Amino acid sequence: MTKLTERQIKILDFIKKSGGTSNQEIKNYLKNISRVTIVRDLNFLLKNNLIQQEGEGRSVHYKEKIKQDFLRYIDVDKYFQSDERKIKFKRFNFDIIKNLKNIFSPEELAELQGLNKQYQERIKKLPDSIIKKEFERLTIELSWKSSRIEGNTYSLIDTEILIKENKEAIGHKKEEAIMILNHKKAIDYILDKKSNFKKLTLSKIESVHDLIIDGLNIESGLRKNPVRITGTQYLPMDNQHQIREAMEKIIQAVNKLPDYFSKAVFIMAMISYTQPFADGNKRTSRLLGNALLMADNICPLSFRSIDESEYKKSVILFYEQNNLRMFKELFIEQFKFAIENYFLI
Repeated sequence: MTKLTERQIKILDFIKKSGGTSNQEIKNYLKNISRVTIVRDLNFLLKNNLIQQEGEGRSVHYKEKIKQDFLRYIDVDKYFQSDERKIKFKRFNFDIIKNLKNIFSPEELAELQGLNKQYQERIKKLPDSIIKKEFERLTIELSWKSSRIEGNTYSLIDTEILIKENKEAIGHKKEEAIMILNHKKAIDYILDKKSNFKKLTLSKIESVHDLIIDGLNIESGLRKNPVRITGTQYLPMDNQHQIREAMEKIIQAVNKLPDYFSKAVFIMAMISYTQPFADGNKRTSRLLGNALLMADNICPLSFRSIDESEYKKSVILFYEQNNLRMFKELFIEQFKFAIENYFLI
């Protein structure tokens, strides 16, 4: 995940405010910083698609590359230093639905597609028995991690025993076992109906949610009551008609996006943001993201290596600032992890 030094943040802010500047102007602004250090910092900003270079030779100058507010860099550590954060959006912002376009840069999309080509080539060579075992392994690890993000205390080993042998771990609540087994049911359902998820509908979203909440005493369908989210002042909508309107607009928007990587990130972020159900929203969002990936023969994510705190921060940043950068970067990291760890020859 991109983390800038204090000096790099100053350079980026200076470039933003100036609308375009040269190496020498940056050096004059910073004072007492060597040209070599400035060039190194500029190269880091260029590599991370935060700025762009224009011109040649002495006419070289730098401009901000990120034009969309929802992808601008935020110093995450600084943002979460205090609970008294300056929140840009305390209520649901309908405009974000239409503004979430060009989520990935052409370079990022090319990298993701190149990595997925490796996955597609590998599964062509793997026997069906190995592919089945790998999906079983990924199912176990996704069920474990997705549940753990929501506070489930099962270990990965206990989760494996539960899914393979249907044996509950001693000292854990019954609901924890149900939560994990519901993930497996939902993943099996998605795997069986992959092509159905090429185009999302509200009924398809609700079908995944129904599997996620089965046996947990959670009301199905669009919620009728307000919800509050721990750790943020953001308040989701409390009117069922507005929730339905938002979901209809979200579904229309996701179906129009040009690639399934963008679709997956979009639906994961927007289901979490909208909180359309009484509970199980983020679990449903992660499985829907995978459903969209698998609908296009893209390697699914297990989220196994994701830091739960970082994931929660990325979601809160989207709630409060409508900023998707951290969430997107975590998605890219987890996709790379999936390619490097599953379906290997």
